[in-house]
Amino acid sequence: MTVALILARLANMITVNMHEAKTRLSELVKAVEEQNETVILCRDGREVAEIRRRAKRRPVRDLTPDRRFRVKRARAYRPTEPLTHDEWPNDLR
Repeated sequence: MTVALILARLANMITVNMHEAKTRLSELVKAVEEQNETVILCRDGREVAEIRRRAKRRPVRDLTPDRRFRVKRARAYRPTEPLTHDEWPNDLR
């Protein structure tokens, strides 16, 4: 990271303790949304979590089956119909 990028990131940062974050959560989330701030949550003076604007959502994948790979069965094929004696393999008759 360049120095300019680090300074720009620090300029948009709010550091709060857990109690203050619970009290002002709506206000902090609004700052993240509207001003692109980053909120650092601290417990006992140590940074433990970060609230920041979410990256752009990925588009939802289309999970419908591809018609090119569709299985085509014969019209008379019925998978639940039992095999005839002739259809069984010789070693299993």
